[in-house]
Amino acid sequence: MIDYYKLLGVKSNASQAEIKSAYRKLARKSHPDLNPDSKAAREFALLSKAYHALSDPQERAYYDQQWHAQKNRSYSILDSNNPHAKRAKNLAVQAKWDRLVDEVLERERKENRERQRAVFTTVSLFLSTFFLALIRPQLWQVFDPFGRAIVLTLFVIGVWHLATRLREYLAHYTYRPKVIEGSIRNSEAPEQPFTRFSAYTFLLVGYALCIGIGLYLGWHTRDFFSDLNMLIRPQPGAQSSVLAFTSAALLIPDLIFYPPIAVLIIDTMHGLASRID
Repeated sequence: MIDYYKLLGVKSNASQAEIKSAYRKLARKSHPDLNPDSKAAREFALLSKAYHALSDPQERAYYDQQWHAQKNRSYSILDSNNPHAKRAKNLAVQAKWDRLVDEVLERERKENRERQRAVFTTVSLFLSTFFLALIRPQLWQVFDPFGRAIVLTLFVIGVWHLATRLREYLAHYTYRPKVIEGSIRNSEAPEQPFTRFSAYTFLLVGYALCIGIGLYLGWHTRDFFSDLNMLIRPQPGAQSSVLAFTSAALLIPDLIFYPPIAVLIIDTMHGLASRID
């Protein structure tokens, strides 16, 4: 059994801050991006395993129990100088190294998949908003009551899906800054890369920019898109009721209903493609 405390260079009664500080210092030296050889990758995987075992109170308690039990265990043949025992011990250590590397790689692949999901959701929200502001199709006026019921159903599902995804991403990638008194006592850097305020600002500013840029470009290309919208807008007999509203008012239903639906469709297609891969 590997001594995680000795590996991280800390005492068995080290605090969580000391364990985290020691792990970050050693991980920077043996990170695979800085040391591409296989030895560095194995060392980094073992450091990650040690840190995750000791940073969780329950796992640390279980590890301490197993470690003390092994130290008090009777002499094993694997501890002898017998060449067969040494080879068996080397094989066991090699198998454990391979298992640790596989766990780290699988954790990194899972993190990459989660990052891709976050990017797909955000990009699909912004792009759908941009194209709706650009084209201004005004589809809501075209649908009959049955079509509007379908749109409302998809809208409710899309809002629930979008809210669930955003809540998940905010919990995973953002943190709430602590109060001044707490930040003075605990100066550790948070594991999440962004603050909750910066994430909200990014979403609101990105949404507003997509609407503004889309409307600006749509205004300068209105002749082209007016011919395109004639295919889906009401017939001339119904134009009098449409002209009673402003262009911005006609755009509001599209910007409310269709972005969550677009996110729902794109995320569903991306999820199916990921499962196929």
